[in-house]
Amino acid sequence: MKKKYATIITISLLLLSLSGLTAHAQKKPNIIFILTDDMGYGDVGVFFQKQRQESGDRSKPYELTPNLDIMAKKGARFTQQYCDAPVCAPSRASLLTGVNQGNANVRDNQFDKALENNHTLATVLKQAGYNTVAIGKWGLQGVKEEGPYWPAHPLKRGFDTYYGYMRHMDGHEHYPVEGVYSEKKQVWSDYKEVSAGLSKCYTTDLWTAAAKKYIIAHEKGKDAAKPFFMYLAYDTPHAVIELPTQAYPQGGGLKGGLQWLGEPGRMINTASGQVDSYTYPEYANATYDDDNNPATPEAAWPETYKRYATATRRIDDAVGDIMQLLVDLKIDDNTLVIFTSDNGPSIESYLPAAYIANHPTFFGSYGPFDGIKRDCWEGGLRMPTIAEWPNHITPGKTIATPSMLSDWMATFADAAHIQPPARTDGVSLLPDLTGKGKQQNSLVYVEYYEGGRTPNFKEFETSRRNRKRDQMQMIRMGGLVGVRYQVKSADDDFEIYDVVKDPKEADNLALKPGYEKIQAQMKTKVLQVRHPDAEAPRPYDNVLIPADTVAGELISGVSWKFYKGNFPWVISEKNLNPNEKGKSKSVSGQEADNKPGMICYEGFIKIQADSKYTFSMQTTGNAYLRLHQATLIDEDFGYQPNTELTRDVYLKAGYHAIKLNYLLQKGISPQLKLKWKSDKGDWTDIDGKVLYHLQ
Repeated sequence: MKKKYATIITISLLLLSLSGLTAHAQKKPNIIFILTDDMGYGDVGVFFQKQRQESGDRSKPYELTPNLDIMAKKGARFTQQYCDAPVCAPSRASLLTGVNQGNANVRDNQFDKALENNHTLATVLKQAGYNTVAIGKWGLQGVKEEGPYWPAHPLKRGFDTYYGYMRHMDGHEHYPVEGVYSEKKQVWSDYKEVSAGLSKCYTTDLWTAAAKKYIIAHEKGKDAAKPFFMYLAYDTPHAVIELPTQAYPQGGGLKGGLQWLGEPGRMINTASGQVDSYTYPEYANATYDDDNNPATPEAAWPETYKRYATATRRIDDAVGDIMQLLVDLKIDDNTLVIFTSDNGPSIESYLPAAYIANHPTFFGSYGPFDGIKRDCWEGGLRMPTIAEWPNHITPGKTIATPSMLSDWMATFADAAHIQPPARTDGVSLLPDLTGKGKQQNSLVYVEYYEGGRTPNFKEFETSRRNRKRDQMQMIRMGGLVGVRYQVKSADDDFEIYDVVKDPKEADNLALKPGYEKIQAQMKTKVLQVRHPDAEAPRPYDNVLIPADTVAGELISGVSWKFYKGNFPWVISEKNLNPNEKGKSKSVSGQEADNKPGMICYEGFIKIQADSKYTFSMQTTGNAYLRLHQATLIDEDFGYQPNTELTRDVYLKAGYHAIKLNYLLQKGISPQLKLKWKSDKGDWTDIDGKVLYHLQ
């Protein structure tokens, strides 16, 4: 009998242990997203600077980022992650909304344009039970309006609280009170301007101290049981290359490092001494072989580059400080931390004429690539992304899967156990990060306009020195990247490079036989993944979108899959298994017998003739319609039921992929009207007469 009871107790304890492990594994992690401004792929030790250091070549000066290197050693580094645009505003907008530049509302150089009122990282995670905070540079508040109640203030885009620079231009000066090289700047705490007490506050230090203050308060406050999401957006090393006031405080974490003092005039513990004065000792007297002749004396680093290396090292220290805080608070193993940049390195310094120009060639800040900020070459788009999440990410992992910053919305939603909105263009990167599940392919696509020229750096390929930019596009398919500069029409050829074997993009495969098919595929793909934006016109906006090449027999109607659940929005069905599936002659929402959930309809719409077509959708609930991989009609976030929305699109004759995600809500009778008309035709229903699916 005793043996029997012992067995029962052992089994019970084992079950309790397993249930505890399951609960721990399913706990939603805190998420900290650290975004720097204009830091290049090559600026980080583990990505490129260590190669320069270990080469022993004294003609190649190098920067030190010991804390980021440790972060990569403990976590994972992404060697092929791209920003969505090679300049800050559109890059950050795509990150925050989870859509690429083909579907974004902030494109090109639309600084301060209002971030659209739609799903954001913050709204999604807030729905998942997170407290949300944004700290640092925003620049997406609305350009024509005055504060403090900007239309796209962070508090109106899902964040519970905000502390930082609101306007894009504020981020060009890193001492808000002194305005050392510019005018004074404003710092906002929610809707209140608070710069008056911030004398001698270097913004890298200020944002870091504010971030630590928030984390400590959260862990000691009433919401400690809830996870938090922090968007920490630095404004350095971007714009004027300023120096901090003093050495980084010793220690780091809860008791050391940067500390929030909260005293006007002494807000943080580095708000003393002389502004714009401190250079890291390892750079202060640094020399290098400036003439590639070991026999001649080495030259001192120019002051500009001492400053740049100090700015990047300061960010590195800040990251180390925050990571130590997580350890001190014992929340490191349940916090996913991402570090990255918004675009490639800049040639800007905003320093007086006495300083030499800032050229990223000095440190090779663009890494093993060509291109800088505002370029669609790899150097302008590849990001130094690092992720750390103890006990979830295998230490020292290298992730070489191509991805984009806009993939982080789907990733964070996955980590928070909530389905992302259907409108996100991204995929979850958790399978690559954790080694669990199958990693889906990310769509890597960039479009951008800039009227200037590429720099005339001898380190770059001859063909892209002093080259006119204008309209640019980049598309990646497998290991091949297609790039176009000065795009005049949709028929312009892409330069094609195997960026895995040829990261510098030196060998243009488009000039060789055998690449005609991929050339045609790229020209088709870049028309199918986007929709035009009137404020960012392109020469290919009104080009007829090619039809799909369909392999297999098509029959009338659409296929559908039903996903049961009480969803807060029209969800992306990626990574989900359907509860039911079938075929239907039309799109009605009736297939689920009034059960709550979502129906995903997929098929092809038959276009009889080349023309401009207008699509119309109206529903009692919420729905999201894609044509190929582009947003066609979005009736999800903020949609007023029974409101008709339309969009024009130019289509070639043939079969075009169409996908409709329709949210079925309890108590709402599903009614959906889907119509269209050609340029000179009448409105007709989209039904089995024009809808087809594979048999």
